[in-house]
Amino acid sequence: MHFRAAPRALAPAGQRSPAPQRHGVFLWAGMVLALALALAGCSRPERVAEPIRAVKLMTVGASRLQGQLEYSGEVRARVESRLGFRVAGKIVQRQAQLGQHVRAGELLAQLDARDYELAAQAAQAQVAAARTQRDLAQADFTRFAKLREQNFISGAELDRRQAALKSAQAQLEQAQAQLAAQGNQAQYTRLVADADGVVTGIDAEPGQVVAAGTPVVRIARDGARDAVFSVPEDKVALLRLGQPVQVRAWSQDTLMPGQVREVAASADPVTRTFVVKVAVQGDAMPALGSTVYVLPKVFDRAGVQAITLPTSALRQEGGKTAVWVFEPAQDGGGGTVRSQEVEIATADGNQAVVAAGLAPGMQVVVAGVHVLAPGQKVMVYKPKVPETLDGKAQTAINSVVKKPEQAAR
Repeated sequence: MHFRAAPRALAPAGQRSPAPQRHGVFLWAGMVLALALALAGCSRPERVAEPIRAVKLMTVGASRLQGQLEYSGEVRARVESRLGFRVAGKIVQRQAQLGQHVRAGELLAQLDARDYELAAQAAQAQVAAARTQRDLAQADFTRFAKLREQNFISGAELDRRQAALKSAQAQLEQAQAQLAAQGNQAQYTRLVADADGVVTGIDAEPGQVVAAGTPVVRIARDGARDAVFSVPEDKVALLRLGQPVQVRAWSQDTLMPGQVREVAASADPVTRTFVVKVAVQGDAMPALGSTVYVLPKVFDRAGVQAITLPTSALRQEGGKTAVWVFEPAQDGGGGTVRSQEVEIATADGNQAVVAAGLAPGMQVVVAGVHVLAPGQKVMVYKPKVPETLDGKAQTAINSVVKKPEQAAR
């Protein structure tokens, strides 16, 4: 017996299964969505218009300079000596004190003088021995001279006695000179002031062993005073000996006349500036070491016509100094800015003196220069003016202010 399998039901021709059809639709929709998102991500964002900034302007014009170069200096004595012992030894006492006023010949310090005193005693003993030899030679010469008168000796013998006397006299003089030198050595153990002045420095203390010539005490001599200050190398060429200078003490506004007395021939190796000394004149001399301000007349720029700008208008561009110049628009509603290089000569107080790059009449931006770009549109800043109160409002304010006063009464 044969069995036949039941035939499978087939879908009509031209029709598909519902599940695959729905899957294709979803796939197509996902591809369209992904493409749309990709296109949206690649599209450039719209450029936001840059806001028109308000700038503060200043019209360039020549004006008189008000500043004057002023240098800080220190008052020093015209002559300041560094005193030291002329012999070596150990300091046993120092009488001088810092800031003390001393007179000429006053004792400042003292060394241990025992060795020098012993040497002086030895030299004195040598003088005594030499004097004894000289006296003996003198006696021999006198006795032989009498014998020669009686022709008991020859002339040669007398000459020998005379030579011995001269040798003994020379030895005595040598011993006396050595005694004087040793006496000076002992005296040099006392350090005394060579002139009237003020002790401005102490370089050695008791118990210290010093060599001959080592500075121990510094003394500023009484008398003339100098104002010492330093100038840069671009200004030193303008200074000449004898030029008038004004000196002002830090603690007072009184001006004292002075003259340039000395200009250093070479620059300081550390600061690269030149030291200038000015002789201060007048009765009221400032104290030693006090701070003064020196105003050289040759550096006075008061009254000179020049173009000045506030430092807020300057900026650095490629290693050079530049400013923003305002160019107004034709309609008068604003304008643009352009960069202009300038050359700065010096400073006048808080203002910069322009040597080249600007002409009178130009308008320069003096505030907000760090947010601008070449060709940027700007508008002129106008300060807000507070509105004035009318008569009624002012009367009301006055009445409110007076009420508490009347209540207090």
